Amino acid sequence: MVKIVRSFPAPASLKEQSDKANGSYTCNDVIERLREDFYNKCYICELKGLQDPQVEHLLPHKNGKDRKRKFDWENLFWACGHCNSVKNQKKYESGILDCCKEDPEKVLAFRLRENEVLACVLGSKDKKVQLTAELVKEAFYVQNTGMRVYKSDMRLKELQKEMNVLYTKLEAYKKKPDSKLIQRTLKALLQRESAFAGFKRCYVREHMAEFPELQKYVTE
Repeated sequence: MVKIVRSFPAPASLKEQSDKANGSYTCNDVIERLREDFYNKCYICELKGLQDPQVEHLLPHKNGKDRKRKFDWENLFWACGHCNSVKNQKKYESGILDCCKEDPEKVLAFRLRENEVLACVLGSKDKKVQLTAELVKEAFYVQNTGMRVYKSDMRLKELQKEMNVLYTKLEAYKKKPDSKLIQRTLKALLQRESAFAGFKRCYVREHMAEFPELQKYVTE
């Protein structure tokens, strides 16, 4: 999970639709803005190029009973169907970290240790931060149904694949630190809009001694 800059003002359709009894919060202008703002990746697991994107409410609207939440632009997020389903549990109803208002990288460390995904809290006692860490880990490990096992495993494999690309480029950089091509590739891999950016950026930050000159890419 990384910081997202939400665009304003809110899409015009939200106000129009909120005045209707059966209004929709998924009109074209909302979809396009969310897809662009969130780099077309799930804000929870960071899988990119979503085939099943959904408009997710940070705070639940209780099947439309809370109309303010239902049509609140700042309550709408871009998520994959898998993570939206995992988050739809009572324990997350009080809310997780709002990555459009707070920087997750300042309070959480996202790590991959072989087949283990870790989301570690960095000293914060905020319940929302704790819940966010739990949700991110659960997105890669939930196994209470066959389909969820498959989707969790798929995300883990995609994360491993993306991290292996980073490891390979970092090794190449060690051998040719002056290569402009390698530098450009690493910069792209470490931008917030890239897949699983939270994990890749955390790895580089935690290996500052090896890659001091790359730190500028993970503080932008």
